[in-house]
Amino acid sequence: MNLRIVTGDWNDVREDAQRLRVEVFVIEQGVPIELEWDEGDEVSIHAVAYDESGQAIATGRLLPDGHIGRMAVRQSARGTGIGSQVLKTLLAEATREGHVELVLHAQLHAWGFYERHGFVGEGEEFMEAGIAHRRMRLKLR
Repeated sequence: MNLRIVTGDWNDVREDAQRLRVEVFVIEQGVPIELEWDEGDEVSIHAVAYDESGQAIATGRLLPDGHIGRMAVRQSARGTGIGSQVLKTLLAEATREGHVELVLHAQLHAWGFYERHGFVGEGEEFMEAGIAHRRMRLKLR
């Protein structure tokens, strides 16, 4: 698959990232829309992946404190490696920004995905937006 990943601030990618996040989190997973948008969007580095037709198919963000979040892949593109490419793009941005460690809150079904990228689980399972999560950490250096 011919893939293009764009990184930028919220003003650069808002339209495509919002559409994907509504599709995945709000419609598919039932997250209340008022929980989906927060002040983190304005200060994050965002990555959006586009397929060969120019359709946005995956997104994620890196907050200034080293938290990765809002990783979303369109259902039709799951299992193709696109999520990994978006995550690797965010890891490269984190390294460029000088982060030594990253954290994320992984939905339990995505636990293995993040483990394959070197993240290690810590703490107990918790609920976030009505979905079971677990905190994970990755040391970059």
